[in-house]
Amino acid sequence: MAFTVRTGIRMLNIKWLLVFSVLWLSGCNALGSPKLGPDGKPLPKIYKLNRQNVAEVKFRMLDAVNALRVAKGIQVLEFNSELNAAAATHARDMSIQNRPWHFGSDGSSPLDRVARVGYEKVFLGETISETYESEITTLTAWINSENTRDVILDPRANELGFAWYQERNGKIWWTMILGGKSLSMVQ
Repeated sequence: MAFTVRTGIRMLNIKWLLVFSVLWLSGCNALGSPKLGPDGKPLPKIYKLNRQNVAEVKFRMLDAVNALRVAKGIQVLEFNSELNAAAATHARDMSIQNRPWHFGSDGSSPLDRVARVGYEKVFLGETISETYESEITTLTAWINSENTRDVILDPRANELGFAWYQERNGKIWWTMILGGKSLSMVQ
């Protein structure tokens, strides 16, 4: 009789294992195959910023940048409203031009834009991106590139402007501007 009970338990365990295996495998493709573009590559997943609190996105970026700076022994940054305004203007302008570059549609440079908003301290650099990805994924790409990493980790910086513009199709134009102490305080 003990043999029959053990055999029954083993059969029951095997049945449950099969049931769970089938359920697990059926859920593997629950989302379906990714949609492919004309080039045969998967289309990007769209990161919808309009569903998120603007302040949360901005402070998530600031916190992430400051964590990187602290890890390198560099002073933390604070938001500057003038740099935020210059970043917002440029993010929107890149969308209008449909290209990520540092010059405005009116020919303005980053230096021109920070001067226009009344920023009187030192402009140290600008990072930009055209993507469908989140702010943290964008920051990761910036940190993995020497030029943009140098801007973000510039030890002279103590202020940050950060903004984005998202098109209806989901494309996001990110702009980050760093600034520092007034010219009289720069060594």
